[in-house]
Amino acid sequence: MALSLRIAPPPVSLRYSPAPSTPSGGGLRPAKQRRRIPNSGVAAKTGSCSGVGGVLDLRKRIGGSCVARCSLETVNVSVGEVTEVDRDTFWPVVKAAGDKLVVLDMYTQWCGPCKVMAPKYKELSEKYQDMVFLKLDCNEENKPVAQELGIRVVPTFKILKDNKVIKEVVGAKFDELLAAIEAARSG
Repeated sequence: MALSLRIAPPPVSLRYSPAPSTPSGGGLRPAKQRRRIPNSGVAAKTGSCSGVGGVLDLRKRIGGSCVARCSLETVNVSVGEVTEVDRDTFWPVVKAAGDKLVVLDMYTQWCGPCKVMAPKYKELSEKYQDMVFLKLDCNEENKPVAQELGIRVVPTFKILKDNKVIKEVVGAKFDELLAAIEAARSG
């Protein structure tokens, strides 16, 4: 089951460069094609980004796991996978989740324990199909959201219901995270 909020995406511009002369004629070939998703700070190779029905489903590798990335234009959250959010998309995605529990992994690219937890977090997203799993990189760009949520240590996991934090696990404590998820589901 996918939760979607669609806003018409801006036109995508592609650069083309002339192909080298070939005996068969040559012509135009795509240069390094990149799609910039406004407000997300992400430019992805076209090969890793697919447009289906006007929705860009951008995949990004984090800690060995492939996660979806959403932008304001395409808030597309699927159950059973981890969705990468940023300061602009975090609250719209949480609101789009409705009455579902939202589990948020707040991490940094350089954090060793965050990298260890990433594949385990991905497994949790596949196991708990009735919840929405998000990741937020606590970099300088996303600092306002991290401060708003009171993040001082990474990784920090927050469980939200109805746009409010109901549980928190600080540090790479998988067993505590699992217990918090179970408690949130039964409560």
